[in-house]
Amino acid sequence: MSIKVIQEEIIDEFSMFDDWMERYEYLIDLGKSLAPIKPEHQTDDNLIRGCQSKVWLHADFNNDKIVYTAASDAILTKGIIALLLRVFSNRTPQEIIEANTFFIDKIGLKEHLSPTRANGLVSMVKQIKLYALAYQVKKQN
Repeated sequence: MSIKVIQEEIIDEFSMFDDWMERYEYLIDLGKSLAPIKPEHQTDDNLIRGCQSKVWLHADFNNDKIVYTAASDAILTKGIIALLLRVFSNRTPQEIIEANTFFIDKIGLKEHLSPTRANGLVSMVKQIKLYALAYQVKKQN
């Protein structure tokens, strides 16, 4: 399934909810299903800068694909990173670098977050893409 198709699925899922309180609850539920990050990856080196809460992001490169794991100390943020991992994990660096994250605007996520959480969302996407760029360069060398 392509990144585009996964994003369209997410848009469909969020369209089932009438208001943002229900969408927040859904995000929180998504966060509860986030696979745990290994304790040894929950380090300062893996902290995403620019987030209001603590978010750790780790990337492994297996079979030409990047597998991300993440954790957060905030339940809503955990849901946001779970959504992002659903879109970007198990993808090639090229797919991640070229991906347009249109689902964020389509579901209204950024506009319904506080300014600091919205900045954190941007920082999460940026870090995911930076890992992809690093693995892309590493693969070419």
